[in-house]
Amino acid sequence: MRVLGVNALFHDPAAALVVDGSIVAAAEEERFSRRKHGKRPVPFSAWELPELSARWCLERAGLTPADLDAVAYSYDPRLSRPAERLGLHDPWDHLRQEYARRAPEFLAEALPGLNPGRVHFVAHHIAHAASAGLAAPYPDSAVLVLDGRGECGSHLAGRYADRELTVLGSQSLPDSMGLFYEDLTEHLGFLRSSDEFKVMALASYGEPRYLDRLRAYVHLDGHGGFRARPVPWASLVPARPAGGAWTQDHADIAASAQACLEEVLLGLARRLHDRTGEEVLTLAGGVALNCVANTRLHRETPFRRIWVQPAAGDAGTALGAALHVAYQKEAVEAMPTAALGRGWSDTELRAWLDRSAVPYEEPDDIAETVAAELAGDGIVAWFQGRSEYGPRALGHRSLLAHPGRAANLERLNAVKGREEFRPVAPMVLADRAGEIFDGPLPSPYMLFVHEVADAWRARIPAVVHVDGTARIQTVDRRDEPLVARMIDGFERLTGLPVVVNTSLNTAGRPMVDDPRDALECFGSAPVDLLALGPFAVRRKKVFA
Repeated sequence: MRVLGVNALFHDPAAALVVDGSIVAAAEEERFSRRKHGKRPVPFSAWELPELSARWCLERAGLTPADLDAVAYSYDPRLSRPAERLGLHDPWDHLRQEYARRAPEFLAEALPGLNPGRVHFVAHHIAHAASAGLAAPYPDSAVLVLDGRGECGSHLAGRYADRELTVLGSQSLPDSMGLFYEDLTEHLGFLRSSDEFKVMALASYGEPRYLDRLRAYVHLDGHGGFRARPVPWASLVPARPAGGAWTQDHADIAASAQACLEEVLLGLARRLHDRTGEEVLTLAGGVALNCVANTRLHRETPFRRIWVQPAAGDAGTALGAALHVAYQKEAVEAMPTAALGRGWSDTELRAWLDRSAVPYEEPDDIAETVAAELAGDGIVAWFQGRSEYGPRALGHRSLLAHPGRAANLERLNAVKGREEFRPVAPMVLADRAGEIFDGPLPSPYMLFVHEVADAWRARIPAVVHVDGTARIQTVDRRDEPLVARMIDGFERLTGLPVVVNTSLNTAGRPMVDDPRDALECFGSAPVDLLALGPFAVRRKKVFA
């Protein structure tokens, strides 16, 4: 069975393809269109479809739209209700719902040859749940979904038993942990439905001194759900103008909101464990990208393992919807990797470099060349293999640097044009992680934070956040042999089995995806070396 999954209605449009139960491809539209998040989550953009990523998914499998058995659209307008009845102020939501109802027609127009009768609506939170419970390498799990909103809710609790979902609970709008965090993101001068991770980072600089006041608006209820009503943020802390300086009050309100979010998540997870007794918890929805909260779930709930969908936001619903529809007809396989996007052969990469007329070299081993550059305190743009699905750079589209130089945090934030309080992440070999970091291991998708061992904090200061933690990515030698070889080489030269890893992009731009993006980023940012497949491009030679 050939199923194309589509996420389109709100933000982060994406497409994914499942063929005969196996995940063939998945990618966000932003990587093709070069528009951050693909589009803004407003009703007037709801008609826009992930046409470029959908066409690429089909090309990857050698299919045409007519070959598809089904298209799974990750929203079911039949379940929605008018915004005013949901307690939401969204006067144009009816337009969004009309676009959703007409999605089969729009898809047939965007993908000529598609039979619109093959489009299936999948409830938004069912799609999120499937992106976790069906994609995880466990047939049985409890599943928890929290985000801003779906058709008429913001939360799903359930259980997958032998990959069959039973829904155990949900939360109706307007109560929403996602909207609670989005509202604060906007109040703090950041872009809502985009910059929530900045609030999480800022929270580490504050104290939760507003927590008691927030609990009046956001708390667990006595019926298995929660309350999350609009908070009068301005009565607590003045708004921060976009681009303005942040104050301690801003950090403290961020810390308070983060603590409030964690309290609700812990309560929901403990209740879910009480009902299911499962050892594994799978997570999806935008809230599941909060790696600080995920770590508390690991430490403070009875679940023995926690698996988070690496594309936990709305982009992941494209994959979840496809898996859900496919599973109605056949067994589906777990997600093998996050590297489900575009990739190029060495021959194709050489052709890009030749057309660009830039001087390049082909060393015997690009991993050793990069290790030497990093050991000399160079910054490396690392472009290898297929691009990652989700917002994290996982060793395929990364900026790398030396973790032992404290100044490299400020240096990388300057290269990327980011706020000074933003941390960068360490990439570490899985077989060495336990001696340096305390937290959930392995952690291949960078979705938890770990305490950095005292003996290592002074050795890798660039990746230690202000609270003594790091959001690590563990590298398995079997899965990522090239990355592992690069880290091995760096350790031989420096004694450090860790390198700095942050996404290969600059502020406000999507992550680099194709060779053109990589060359443009290299040309516009002060990066010392571009490792494009087996080839090395050195700044001092290009700009001699």
